[in-house]
Amino acid sequence: MEQQIETPKYTLQGHSHDHLYRLLEKLDLPMENVALEHHHAHSHDQELSYCPLFRGMSQKEHDDFLDRNVREVLTFEKGETVVRQGDPIHFVMLLIQGSVRSEMITMEGNVLDIDIMEPVIPLAPSFIYGAKNNYPVDVIALETTIFLKISKEAWLDEMANNKQLLTNFLTMNADLTHFLTSKLQMISLKSLRKKLATYFLENTTVEDGSFMLKRSRTQLAEYFGVQRQSLARSLKEMEEDGIIELKGRTVNVIDRNKLIRE
Repeated sequence: MEQQIETPKYTLQGHSHDHLYRLLEKLDLPMENVALEHHHAHSHDQELSYCPLFRGMSQKEHDDFLDRNVREVLTFEKGETVVRQGDPIHFVMLLIQGSVRSEMITMEGNVLDIDIMEPVIPLAPSFIYGAKNNYPVDVIALETTIFLKISKEAWLDEMANNKQLLTNFLTMNADLTHFLTSKLQMISLKSLRKKLATYFLENTTVEDGSFMLKRSRTQLAEYFGVQRQSLARSLKEMEEDGIIELKGRTVNVIDRNKLIRE
């Protein structure tokens, strides 16, 4: 049976970023790294993709939330460690610009790439209010990244007074738990070819059998927790077997039935 592992993609239509940029300017916070050129490429009345935490809330509710809670902005350059596995979670970090990679070290000493996260999403939302509220992974900036820093107490108060915000937070945690469960199931597969097959199936459909890899070969090896040479060998075997075709970072599924049977 074909396995599908859905990574939660938070690209829902939401609220305009206009107020956020004005707020940063009002607070006299660093603006040089914020992609204002991208912002101004959109008309002011156009809704941009935004955090699912604010789904179902009005623009005013969204803007008032930012006014009440944003007091500090954290910026990290490419390659910098944002948080380390085991660090205590003292506040909510809301990613609003750039992208980050979460990873951990396996018992064998390999780097296991967990996920690549893009705006807008809080770091480790399922762990913020846990009894052991520590970051479960290392988080590395893949480019210049910007986070809004919001206190845990303020975030909790907001959810206590807004049922929609609380519902959205619980939904996000459920989606992320589902993703991590699927990730664990994929990792538990003993064969690297089975892992690759699952990965290729989840990123393609019968109608569209091609996709572009976000990760380099080294990063892909880390994602599966294996050595790069092992990954290269398995990919070459799958090409020779007529299952896939690789062109740079583009993967073309040639025989989907063989891929399912892996």
